Amino acid sequence: MVFTDDTVASLAAAVDLVNSAEPPDTLTETDQLKNFFVRHGYTGSRTGDAAELEAVRAQRAPMRRLLTSERDTAVELVNAILARHRAVPRLVRHDDLDYHIHAVAADAPLPVRIAVETAMAMIDVIRADELSRLSICADDACEGIVLDLSRNRSRRYCSTACGNRNAVAAYRARQR
Repeated sequence: MVFTDDTVASLAAAVDLVNSAEPPDTLTETDQLKNFFVRHGYTGSRTGDAAELEAVRAQRAPMRRLLTSERDTAVELVNAILARHRAVPRLVRHDDLDYHIHAVAADAPLPVRIAVETAMAMIDVIRADELSRLSICADDACEGIVLDLSRNRSRRYCSTACGNRNAVAAYRARQR
């Protein structure tokens, strides 16, 4: 495994959040935010209201910038996020999870927890010089982010839909 479980979980959540902006937008209702919260194992408080939804949606552009930046820019962005939210890393154990790092209080707003957890995950990515694990989808019609955790770094598409669309197009082109 390239990264620890909590790093992988935070990166996957950040990529999912950013990619939710790709057409069709999959984060437009509070129920979709609740599903995002549960799917990615977030803990702590959440209001579940329209204001929280809009605040989380507002995180998509900054997270995209962080996940697609060159190394030095990513370092600046990570440091800025951690400083802005006064992140203080600490080891915690909860639910069925063994010790892992939390850097903000459980009662911090969900958008803050998303930003700080992503920044903490990016610390591992930057230190391991593994930014190439994050890229833009190879589908020309898609701007989704790809998180490639495969051993041979072979993942090119952000979703099965993009991969299938390109496979079908390649098949049809060969048949002509």
